[in-house]
Amino acid sequence: MADKLKLIVVGNGMVGYKFIEKLTEQDTDGRYQIITFCEEPRPAYDRVKLSTYFSGSTVDDLTLAALSWYEEKHVELYLNDAVIAINSASKSVRSKQGREMSYDKLVLATGSYPFVPPIPGIEKEGVFVYRTIEDLDQIIDYSNRCKSAAVIGGGLLGLEAANALVNLKLETSVVEFAPYLMPRQVDQQGSAFLQRKIEDLNVNVLTNTATQEIAGNSSVTAMRFSDDSQLEVDMIVVSAGIRPRDELAQEYGLAIGPRGGICVNDSMQTSDPDIYAIGECALHREMIYGLVAPGYRMAETACAHLLEEEASFTSADMSTKLKLMGVDVASVGNTAPAGDNIESVVFMDSRAGVYKKMFFDIKENTVQGAILVGNADDYGNLLQMYLNRMKLPESPESLIVQGGETNGQAGVGVGVDALPETAQICSCENVYKGTIVQNIQEGCHDVGTIKACTKAGTGCGSCVPLLNDILTIELERAGITVDKSLCEHFSYTRQELVEIVKIARVKTFDELLGTYGQGRGCEICKPAVASILASYWNEYVMEHQTIQDTNDFYLANMQKNGTYSVIPRVPGGEITPEQLIRMGEVAKEFSLYTKITGGQRIDLFGARLEDLPKIWSRLGEVGLESGHAYAKALRTVKSCVGSSWCRFGVQDSTSLAIRVESRYKGLRAPHKLKMAVSGCARECAEAQGKDVGIIATENGWNLYVCGNGGMKPQHAQLLATDIDEEILIRYIDRFLMYYVRTADKLTRTATWLNKLPGGMEKVKEVVVDDSLGLAVELEREMQHIVDTYVCEWKKTTETPEMLTRFRPFINVEEPDPTIQFDLVRGQPQPV
Repeated sequence: MADKLKLIVVGNGMVGYKFIEKLTEQDTDGRYQIITFCEEPRPAYDRVKLSTYFSGSTVDDLTLAALSWYEEKHVELYLNDAVIAINSASKSVRSKQGREMSYDKLVLATGSYPFVPPIPGIEKEGVFVYRTIEDLDQIIDYSNRCKSAAVIGGGLLGLEAANALVNLKLETSVVEFAPYLMPRQVDQQGSAFLQRKIEDLNVNVLTNTATQEIAGNSSVTAMRFSDDSQLEVDMIVVSAGIRPRDELAQEYGLAIGPRGGICVNDSMQTSDPDIYAIGECALHREMIYGLVAPGYRMAETACAHLLEEEASFTSADMSTKLKLMGVDVASVGNTAPAGDNIESVVFMDSRAGVYKKMFFDIKENTVQGAILVGNADDYGNLLQMYLNRMKLPESPESLIVQGGETNGQAGVGVGVDALPETAQICSCENVYKGTIVQNIQEGCHDVGTIKACTKAGTGCGSCVPLLNDILTIELERAGITVDKSLCEHFSYTRQELVEIVKIARVKTFDELLGTYGQGRGCEICKPAVASILASYWNEYVMEHQTIQDTNDFYLANMQKNGTYSVIPRVPGGEITPEQLIRMGEVAKEFSLYTKITGGQRIDLFGARLEDLPKIWSRLGEVGLESGHAYAKALRTVKSCVGSSWCRFGVQDSTSLAIRVESRYKGLRAPHKLKMAVSGCARECAEAQGKDVGIIATENGWNLYVCGNGGMKPQHAQLLATDIDEEILIRYIDRFLMYYVRTADKLTRTATWLNKLPGGMEKVKEVVVDDSLGLAVELEREMQHIVDTYVCEWKKTTETPEMLTRFRPFINVEEPDPTIQFDLVRGQPQPV
């Protein structure tokens, strides 16, 4: 130990920990004795995932390495003890607890602190920052006495804080001084999409708003703004940006930037060559990086320099992919490039809340940057094209308009094979494609093992889809069966879990997880298993409430202002006068917006949560059932009037549509299902654009399947011709249950067919020719669904313990005051 050089690391955050991890791995000669001081009471933890603390993650879950790891690596760790002085004469540090230690080399990883603007009243009780686990514990404790809260700051951390407050069941507002949210990552138009998504979660967003004063005696009661308006709140979380922790360096006399930050060179050395600075406290080429990936690159650079290896930090890519309050937000490269050669393409889907914008250089024919809001499936593809200066496809817009289902490709026109070995796949851990490929060839045959061997995907996780793509390509190239596990908690495909549920007669998620899975489950496996259980046992869906999506939880679609839509089933579009009158009465009584849908139903929008049971009861009295508009299930069976009224009709399409919808109305599936019945070849019901389409002929019915509309329309394909009604029903039974059995999670019939080996010929063999001998079994399974159908609305209104969930607040009975409407064309619409 006496021969070792003493290296002190000041700060044990994510970047400080990463530096120690890298140095202990690479210092094979044992050159350094490492000592690290941490002012917090626990070792380094994952601040990137800090918000998960509000949704069940524990301190142990977030901890990057246990205390035993430091002992194994012979690292001296001092918790609850911050370095408060550096002595240049003796090359030593002094800690808050009075420890004095000499050093040969010193690494400052002091990070940053939350900026708290000097607003009058900011010192009052009830004002918090959002930085450490201790901060979160204080917020949780104080929230028990609060009804409302606000976040000052609408950036990344501000929105994470807002999400935490929503999870604490508080009326939440976000107050942002800038004209729009997240101005560093997205443009104003993209921010508008993001804001609408956030407001859908009943969060009040105030932009272009300056807080002038925090009102209240000893504790917070309101925020007063520069326009003399005010917002009554019980708690405030400040998230107005960060400032580098450079006070220790300033006192020592190191060079500091004009606006703060410890000046470093490309080797991470400060103005004292024996002192290094890394992470958010470091100012490199007039830039302070607020993301973890650049901090990790700095840690690696400092580590290499201390070991006398070639390394330099010149800049860092600031691309990032996030999920804020359930909304995908991503930025790639330069999100505001300028120049005569720069052009852009924009894709917007207001209904789905998706905004995508890509910038490209028409001279270089390369991606320069991109903004993605609401759907970030294209992030990995665009990032690789940007980082590797790959040439654009012939139609650049295809990169953002047709992203998503890529069948192992990194995106339209760009496969993972096209990426060079030097392509950086994981920016957090600086892992390249060549390293991943090499590890796969050496035996890493699943994503979990690749993560363990390379650390790729263990940071923010945005590169995991590309890891999957590379793994699939390499394993198929080697002739090895590809692991298609549902998620890390189940080492089975959805199809395999279907068989397990059936054969083992598993009835609950906990039973399936305990016997065939591991961990606690996630947002991937929980709804997938809920769908499987509903598809086979058809038991009361609310029994699986803890694993359902939000809409299934309340049996209604949540709308943008926090209210819900109620959509009764109207088979074949046929509705009695009594039912029409009742729907009108309910709409008037509860002030609901009414609209005729494209699927021949009547939508009632704007229902408050606490009113849902009363609305369902009133509608149920005249025989109106759930329309399952909230579920991955059969939505509608559209029809024309057929031979009953139309002079061109050759069959009674309305009667058949009613029969079909009544039969399949309870079926849960991997994705939503839509059907249609046309009474003649004129196709007024547009049956060939549906998952199941039926068209009348002179001799019976033609059956089409796997047509979908939406962003990427696909024409249905002909399965059978001139069949009678009974054969038609049998074929639909078989087709739907075959799809339910074999489709992957959240896969519509068109995509399922595209990926199914053998395509439509295979479907014909199974459904029409019974090549697998499954026809009787598939029909029996469907008949079970039909025989056990119960309207979920009706059962819920008759189950008192279920009704307790329908209240906007846990601790008070009052309705949500933030829900407001304007009258537009005589009907209520969200403010």
